[in-house]
Amino acid sequence: MSEQSFPLPDVGEGLTEAEIVSWKVAPGDRVEINDTLVEIETAKSLVELPSPFAGTVTEILVAEGTTVDVGTPIVTVTDGAAAPVAAPAPATDDAVAEAAADTQATIAAEPEGSGSVLVGYGSAGAVKSRRRGRPTPSSAPVPPPSVPAAAASPIIAKPPIRKLAKDLGVDLSAVQGTGLVGEITRDDVVRSAGQASVFRNIETPAWAPEREERIPVKGMRKAIAQAMVQSAFTAPHVSVFVDVDATRTMEFVKRLKASPDFAGVKVSPLLIMARAIIWAVRRNPMVNATWTENEIIVRHYVNLGIAAATPRGLIVPNVKEAQGMSLLELAKSLEQLTLTARDGKTTPADMQDGTITITNIGVFGMDTGTPILNPGEVGIVALGTIKQKPWVVDGEVRPRFVTTIGGSFDHRVVDGDVVSRFIADVASIIEEPALLLD
Repeated sequence: MSEQSFPLPDVGEGLTEAEIVSWKVAPGDRVEINDTLVEIETAKSLVELPSPFAGTVTEILVAEGTTVDVGTPIVTVTDGAAAPVAAPAPATDDAVAEAAADTQATIAAEPEGSGSVLVGYGSAGAVKSRRRGRPTPSSAPVPPPSVPAAAASPIIAKPPIRKLAKDLGVDLSAVQGTGLVGEITRDDVVRSAGQASVFRNIETPAWAPEREERIPVKGMRKAIAQAMVQSAFTAPHVSVFVDVDATRTMEFVKRLKASPDFAGVKVSPLLIMARAIIWAVRRNPMVNATWTENEIIVRHYVNLGIAAATPRGLIVPNVKEAQGMSLLELAKSLEQLTLTARDGKTTPADMQDGTITITNIGVFGMDTGTPILNPGEVGIVALGTIKQKPWVVDGEVRPRFVTTIGGSFDHRVVDGDVVSRFIADVASIIEEPALLLD
């Protein structure tokens, strides 16, 4: 047997250090190739590191919460079999069936051709069982098992689903999986969370015993702070706002939800807002530019950024080449982008090369705000909450769904008339989505 150390790898972001967030293994654990060892956080994203070799974990070299340089050994693994364990009792027919089910689950979950991969990114969707092998059944009679067979069934769920369950306070052992071979899906977790008492978090939490809490400025929070300061004190911001009757948008969203073409796809007013921005950019291309010291670069394509609040801070992934997508393609891309951000799995590539951004502050009940530009862009549009208000229609006051659309722009690139025309164009789509059919 030989002991191998696993150094912190370069995960392809061009960064030189990362923080150890949480270990997924402990000394004595048996790991296979591509089993997740640790979750790390860089200045750009969370990354799960898979094991590049099989063996037994011998020592954790870096504690959680520690920031280390790329190339620093963080864990050691010894080749060879794990420590001997007591031989299990002869299996019953039920146990044999359970073992066959486990084997089938492992085979079904392992992608074809899966094997060793580059350290930093494991095989997507791989689910491996760490259960020790069972002996073949003997012909001798055996007593019934002391615990129900169901209690020994493994919990099949990918790491992002386990994290979601933890965040929502869902006990995965009590969730019935509806995926392949009983795998627990995102919908299973969300459904279980919705069935829990809606009053479980209604009580006001007690004050923390400490008078102060000191949070180190590092990782993603440090990167966010630097980017916002750079943007706020480099680009002269100008902001505009307009109230909009969004009743027809709400009706359009309702029709899309009922459409067979959009079955299983999340549809919300944000989708119409995204399409409106793409349409308005085509009519006002200067809001889709970037400033350099020597020239203004106007992009004739749209990489549409969506500001996403995650447990570890604000990130802005973007939908690449959004200008060429159908409404259905855009809906699917927005949904996937949002889910990936929520799971903390957004890659650095997804956050690069954005051209204009949406921030949906309406999901927090806010009417409007003055967002700060994403560095490298000259426009960011804010969508406020949509709610019923009294609105004058044809001289009569009627209840209508109303929202506020606003935005901030780099005044070095776009003048007030361009900003006003752009926001007016966006508002016209929200008022009448049928204009998208032109």
